[in-house]
Amino acid sequence: MMNSIYRFRLIVISLFIFVLSINNLKAETVNKIIVEGNNRVSPETVIMFSGVSINDDLSENNLNQVLKQLYESNFFELVSVKIKNNILRIKVKEYPIIQNVIYEGVKSSEMLEDLKKGVNLKSRSSFNEILLIKDKEDIASKLKSLGYYFAEIDTSVEELSDNKVNLVFNISIGKKAKIKKISFVGNKIYKDKKLKSIILSEEYKAWKFLSGKKFLNEAMIEYDKRLLKNFYLNKGYFNVVINSSFAKMINDQEFELVFNIDANPKLYFGKFKLNLPTDFSQSNYESLNKFFNKLENEPYSLYHVENILDKIEEITVNEQYESIKATIEETIIDNKINISFNIEETERLFIERINIFGNNVTKESVIRNQIEIDEGDPFNSILYTKSLNNIKSLNFFENVEGEVLEGNKFNSKIINITIIEKATGEIFAGVGTGTGGSNVSFGVKENNYLGSGVVVDTNLSLSETKVKGKLFISNPNYKNSDKSLNLNIESSVIDRLSTSGYKSNVTGFSLGTDFEYLDDLRFGISTKNLIEKITVDSKASAKQKKQEGNYFDNFLGMDFSYDKRNQRFQTTSGFFSNYSVNVPVLSDTNTLMNSYNYKIFKELYDENVSTLSFLIKSSTSITGDNVKLSERLYIPARKLRGFEAGKVGPKDGSDYVGGNYISTINATSTIPKILENVQSVDIVMFADVGNIWGVDYNSSLDVDEIRSSVGVGLDWLTPVGPLTFSLAHPITQADSDVTEMFRFNLGTSF
Repeated sequence: MMNSIYRFRLIVISLFIFVLSINNLKAETVNKIIVEGNNRVSPETVIMFSGVSINDDLSENNLNQVLKQLYESNFFELVSVKIKNNILRIKVKEYPIIQNVIYEGVKSSEMLEDLKKGVNLKSRSSFNEILLIKDKEDIASKLKSLGYYFAEIDTSVEELSDNKVNLVFNISIGKKAKIKKISFVGNKIYKDKKLKSIILSEEYKAWKFLSGKKFLNEAMIEYDKRLLKNFYLNKGYFNVVINSSFAKMINDQEFELVFNIDANPKLYFGKFKLNLPTDFSQSNYESLNKFFNKLENEPYSLYHVENILDKIEEITVNEQYESIKATIEETIIDNKINISFNIEETERLFIERINIFGNNVTKESVIRNQIEIDEGDPFNSILYTKSLNNIKSLNFFENVEGEVLEGNKFNSKIINITIIEKATGEIFAGVGTGTGGSNVSFGVKENNYLGSGVVVDTNLSLSETKVKGKLFISNPNYKNSDKSLNLNIESSVIDRLSTSGYKSNVTGFSLGTDFEYLDDLRFGISTKNLIEKITVDSKASAKQKKQEGNYFDNFLGMDFSYDKRNQRFQTTSGFFSNYSVNVPVLSDTNTLMNSYNYKIFKELYDENVSTLSFLIKSSTSITGDNVKLSERLYIPARKLRGFEAGKVGPKDGSDYVGGNYISTINATSTIPKILENVQSVDIVMFADVGNIWGVDYNSSLDVDEIRSSVGVGLDWLTPVGPLTFSLAHPITQADSDVTEMFRFNLGTSF
């Protein structure tokens, strides 16, 4: 048996040596290289492309490799290689050279520049049919991403002398593909109305002439999928799958955009564990353990996981644990998810250089201000990840990617951050009508003005009695101080001559700053300067006539905001608390204004969101003067349903004059099980309580009565726009109050 195995091995080895010998016999040594057929490309360049040198041994396999390398240079249409008598003969036929690339049919210079980016065939490059096909596909893909799904691209080649050509792209972009309908299918849990409010894409309406979100856009659809996934992750659906999104053609220009969602069962936080290196002090992380205990049995939320990572990052940096990385292990047992946070010390590495690529508009300083680590610092993977998230949160970029490479120096790293910029400007127009009257609004906003990260926001709103215009400019990180600098210029006209006999014109500006004073606590301070003109006619009361004239006011404003909401949009848990005060510095009436607002959010059961809010305001003169007409307070209509807006409280003759004080308490709770299968409707119960009191110029007019109401509301996403109904039943009221059991508002944007 052993002899048989030995003989078999001997035969295999002998065959291998024989084959190798045959191949070596076929190989020839190159003593000379001859290049033929080249005109533009020099013989030396052709030889360089071939990769062959004198005295190289070439076999048939080697010749095939030479042939491949010459074709891959994209300079040659035909290539042949032969070796005979130790002479390598390379014969080539060169591609024509492109003299001009001409793009026809695209009028927008900005769009044209975008289409030309990344094409292979350019002026002075070699013409290649394969690359031409690829360029056509790339241009078609870019047009599709812009919403031009019906674009047609024809190409023609004009032959010139000296083996040169002109390449012509004839592009007919056609009309943009419109989103006729947005649908959500599968085990989606939530109604279409809720999911439509999450995504950016919107359905096409004939009057939406400003919005670009009504057109089919592949990049926006991908972003919509991420928004949907994050929404479900924050609702406890850890295993959610956005299976697909596809566009189904309805007619020649319109599509139905369909999102297929499988939410999978809801999961809850189980046990938390924090694994630290042996030399880390457990006591430094004691606050985290308390936070873990609060979260146990709560629905899983990506927001809470990120919050924990932020707390870990803050503690580790404060304790100067510099070279660390954090990983997460998630284990699912039944409907619970146990999470382990693993903190590991890493090799002490330093950042040699941070490179930023792709920012053609945005200034590099704006991006670097978001980076938590700097060149020369120890590399920290937690801070590196947080830096990328900070840049993404600016919302200036379509894509942000980071790469960590080995540095040129010992124990060093190079960080490359590559971004793709996107449009950051917005144009808005809207109209609304309802039982409270009609209004029109228009605005233009730029979130990254001249690439400096500065926000410029202008808007104009008009209603039946009020016109208001505003210009707001904000630098969110003034001189790298982590403090914002804000300028607000505004002008408003309140015209109540026909009803109450007075008109108020107010023009002014404010200049201020705000910053994060403590975790989630922001402090703002500003100076506000106003010029007001009050005019009256014969309908005005005697007291109103006395206030006719011109006024100048200068206020010092302070604002404290404590925000513990799980998210600012579509909030489901947490609370928000805000106190603001305007202290008179130079003023004719010396009016001191105070306002405190508190609102808490809670999910009492699955898919329910309940809120409880409290508001109190005061407007009084610190010198005992009467406050101006424009400084008197009224209960906001949304805070006291069941009563007509502006017709509650003290009354002077036939005029409702407002008060020096107002307060409200509001409770709401959604009812997801009513009309559960109606995708565009939500039902909410509410209870409102309010009071308005204080008439400084005549205390006999004061009416100190608690107003209250209960009712039910309906939010309906109609084809025109969102429509809200409320049916309220007043419980307590003053004799002079005007009730309003039914209220509706309908709005749309353009």
